[in-house]
Amino acid sequence: MDLKNNNVPLEINNVDQELANKIMKLFTGEHTGFVRVGPKGYFFPQKYTEEASKIYNMPLRDSDVFVASYPRSGTTWTQELVWMVANDLDYEKSAAVPLTQRYPFLEFSICVHPVMKKKFTEENSYSEDKLKLLEDVIQPGTDQLASMPSPRFIKTHLPLSLLPPDLLETAKMVYVARDPRDVVVSFYHLNRLIRTQGYIGDFKTYWHYFINDLHHWTPYFEHLKEAWEKRHHPNLLFLFYEELSKDLQKTVRRVSQFFNKDYTMDEIIKLCEHLSIMNFKNNKSVNFNVMAELGVTITGEQSFIRKGKAGGWRDYFDEEMTKEAESWMQNNLRDTDLRFPHLEDF
Repeated sequence: MDLKNNNVPLEINNVDQELANKIMKLFTGEHTGFVRVGPKGYFFPQKYTEEASKIYNMPLRDSDVFVASYPRSGTTWTQELVWMVANDLDYEKSAAVPLTQRYPFLEFSICVHPVMKKKFTEENSYSEDKLKLLEDVIQPGTDQLASMPSPRFIKTHLPLSLLPPDLLETAKMVYVARDPRDVVVSFYHLNRLIRTQGYIGDFKTYWHYFINDLHHWTPYFEHLKEAWEKRHHPNLLFLFYEELSKDLQKTVRRVSQFFNKDYTMDEIIKLCEHLSIMNFKNNKSVNFNVMAELGVTITGEQSFIRKGKAGGWRDYFDEEMTKEAESWMQNNLRDTDLRFPHLEDF
């Protein structure tokens, strides 16, 4: 399959069906198959093909703000931080309007297979309000954004090469990266929690899919490298999750400078308190309660916001996986000066 004639200069190839079937036995939210996109082979559900052109060619506005990352890299934390800084610390609106409404998730619809959409619709059919909310949540991001007033805040896990090519010349982006060992632990838990993924395997199997680029949005390092190479662009701010964990005040000041905002120390301290992990976990505006209400996530399980801990991967990796991770990271970082900061470096 080739979309070059559909205003998208990307080759899209189907993943071998036998391999796809093997993956779908563990990732029960997908029911058709997968594709690889572009020269780096980004891995997505088959439904990506329906959205590729609309995303790549979406009209941008100079007031647009993208928060981008590989999943579970501190995206939600960064979204709230960016929104608060850019919106003059509007706590009232932050509390009143859920983060999912303030930030349409650009490509979430590609993860909602028609089989799952039918299930969610049937389960919420007793309530017109819930059906409308469900439709809002799973509507393609480009459709949601087309009718939004400016400034628009946009969440995406897509790498730069799959987004509009003029993005950094038009809009702003804050990109956040995290140690992949912590990412994979957090993403494993989310994939068990959210039914659009519906992962039912063990952690070690999940890890092997992740490092072999057989999971959504991988290859992980190519994703990061694309943004890292643009880190000096005036419209891109590159953050590390570990920065937020170690010195949140310093990160708030960096974000404020990026948006040409000047806040007092008292205002920064108050914002850091608002963003503290315990307050964050209990903040209904950002903890994705709407997903549980709609049955998109499994009720009774852990919350969308987990521990917010750097280095927690050590509780999950055995000796073999630890060595494997070290080798994998060294191999992928060999051709770049990208390095994940250790907490003692701050």
